[in-house]
Amino acid sequence: MGNIRDEISLTKSPAGKWLGFVTAIWVQSISGNNYTFSNYSDALKSLMALTQLELNSLSVAKDIGKAFGILAGLASDRLSTPVILLIGSLEGFIGYGVQWLVVSQRIRPLPYWQMSIFLCMGGNSTTWMNTAILVTCMRNFRRNRGPVSGILKGYVGLSTAIFTDICSALFADNPAKFLFMLAVVPAVVCLAAIFFLREVPPTTTAAQEEEESKYFNFFNIVAVIIALYLLAYDTSGKHGHVLSMFFAAGLLFLLASPLSIPLFSVFKNWSLARLNSSSGDVESAYNDEVQEPLLVQEDTQTETEPKLAVVEGNLEGDVVEVIYRKPVLGEDHTLLETIQTLDFWILFTSFLCGVGTGLAVMNNMGQMGLALGYVDVSIFVSLTSIFGFFGRIGSGTISEYFLKNAATPRPLWNAASQILMAVGYIILAVALPGSLYIGSIVVGICYGVRLAVTVPTASELFGLKYYGLIYNILILNLPLGSFLFSGLLAGLLYDSQATKTEGGGNTCVGAHCFRLVFLIMALACVVGFGLDVLLAFRTKNLYKKIQASKKSRKSGFDQKKTIKG
Repeated sequence: MGNIRDEISLTKSPAGKWLGFVTAIWVQSISGNNYTFSNYSDALKSLMALTQLELNSLSVAKDIGKAFGILAGLASDRLSTPVILLIGSLEGFIGYGVQWLVVSQRIRPLPYWQMSIFLCMGGNSTTWMNTAILVTCMRNFRRNRGPVSGILKGYVGLSTAIFTDICSALFADNPAKFLFMLAVVPAVVCLAAIFFLREVPPTTTAAQEEEESKYFNFFNIVAVIIALYLLAYDTSGKHGHVLSMFFAAGLLFLLASPLSIPLFSVFKNWSLARLNSSSGDVESAYNDEVQEPLLVQEDTQTETEPKLAVVEGNLEGDVVEVIYRKPVLGEDHTLLETIQTLDFWILFTSFLCGVGTGLAVMNNMGQMGLALGYVDVSIFVSLTSIFGFFGRIGSGTISEYFLKNAATPRPLWNAASQILMAVGYIILAVALPGSLYIGSIVVGICYGVRLAVTVPTASELFGLKYYGLIYNILILNLPLGSFLFSGLLAGLLYDSQATKTEGGGNTCVGAHCFRLVFLIMALACVVGFGLDVLLAFRTKNLYKKIQASKKSRKSGFDQKKTIKG
């Protein structure tokens, strides 16, 4: 009897899986450091006497680090999650650590090419963190991909505001201390996550799937509370030292609150095991509670479904012809099979239009604010981050709801975000009073939607078996978009409007500095809208199949509950 109880409480308890998910949330809460460049870009520009084009090229260098994310994708099928996290934490510590030494003036500014390398290292560190988190959690919770993507990507969006606001509360927006936090905090959190985040078998019962959905609702509520908490701090004006310290303590408490789920899971399983033990039929009671079989094993297919069509020869079986069958949408694709599909390139190009233009805003937020007369742009950085969170977490949950109830293809939500983002760029181009506030919010929301929806979309179209590699090919859009829209478009057009300053730098003041940049990016989003609508049309049958699978599982579970009741 004792052995059975131990097996239930330790081996079959989901507490370990949920503890791993909580540590994944913490890693995502500190892995958005790639979006914080605006918080210290002016310090680099001043110390290194850079033009805007040179500064934007540095920002491209950090985004080029994303291009080497393909290494993390390859490693995800060969190395364990803890090893991938360790690589990311060490690389970030070195990359941001050197930038801290320069900005704090502990060492003299390094040559431009050397600084580019260390910014590239800092940018690449996040690809290892994100790959470890997303691949592991998408496999652990494959029947709730939308909510998982929304929650995890949402915390990435919040991480910029978390870092910015904590630094502002503790260090009064000191760029050197901000970089010190970027170097040390992610390394410490990743090292802690190494002990808890593991790939575990996904849910096998309808009861567990329903329980997952309830827990994800709790995670969503906590995340929204954190976002509102950050927003209240950002919009309530200046704060004294004591109030700022209380804010920082409250934020840390909120970030720790998701631990209540694994603790509740431990208590629930312990109580269930104790109750069943006293009834004298532990194993039977446990199975009655959680082991209802699912009617359908997967949303689209199992990972082991063969892609070879076998054609028999003569009756003796001497001749057997094996013909390769290309996978269809919804089946596992290798990387080569994926990039040979039109659907991948439609998704890739539309993704470029959304995230590329969004990165241009984030990388140039410091100069955009200064051009419009704002000395402190941290509020705009935080607004973009916080509303990016709402876009991520909202789109993940909403797209999952409409998929289950109306078979709505996820790419339609990307299409909607592209149009809204185009409107945001037009508002920024007009440059009326308050335009930068509105534009920051709109761009943040749409950028968040784009990231959160694309993650489950790629897994649903091309499968999970090689998802780590496919995901990192998709995010090549980050360095490519940064180079095209930030490095070239924004950098060249800004410099054409700017005047030289002492020391070799330049500056531009006025709405004209970025107007043409915004208009061109609005046009790019319109192109992205058309591509997303096309992809939604091409995948509508796949999403009908996914919806039918989800409905059949729910119907079977409801019938089982009715019979038991």
